[in-house]
Amino acid sequence: MSFLRSPFAADPPPVLRDQKVMLRVPDMADYEQWANLRLLSREFLTPWEPVWPANDLTRSAFRGRIRQYWRDIDDDAAYPYFAFDMREQRLVGALTLSNVRRGVAQTGTLGYWVGAPFARRGYMTSAVSLILTFAFRHLALHRVEAACLPHNDASIALLRRSGFEPEGLARGYLKIAGEWRDHLLFARLNA
Repeated sequence: MSFLRSPFAADPPPVLRDQKVMLRVPDMADYEQWANLRLLSREFLTPWEPVWPANDLTRSAFRGRIRQYWRDIDDDAAYPYFAFDMREQRLVGALTLSNVRRGVAQTGTLGYWVGAPFARRGYMTSAVSLILTFAFRHLALHRVEAACLPHNDASIALLRRSGFEPEGLARGYLKIAGEWRDHLLFARLNA
């Protein structure tokens, strides 16, 4: 039954890096950078995300996130990563490979965000490339899925650049900015 357990149950998932970004599992020491970047980027991010809870940027809410992240890793359900600029070690965004399904599926769902000051500067392209290598080589997934709003041209371009192919439209797929919104579905197979 080992295929039902996280391959990282005893150790944290590996740090992933290239020349532009470093990805690692978040920890409490990241709180200040995370809260500051999310606050600075709030107007930029809110059209693309679920409504933020009133306590979203608090230290206690972040502590709860960290605890949930580790439960998800231990359960092989999700792999959260923060993305840092390789040169300056500052937080630029985050990615999560979630909804990991094993058995005959071997699939996960990719989600990501980038802070406003770092958008369209190549950080997320590098980060997505790293997380795909992790998903296919380390987690042995066969398929990674992603979804985005039909008018999110930057995200569509990122997914296409990263080898994702469009698969269709999911009506009322996610509740974004307080409304159930249609999403374009994309997937990339382990080739």
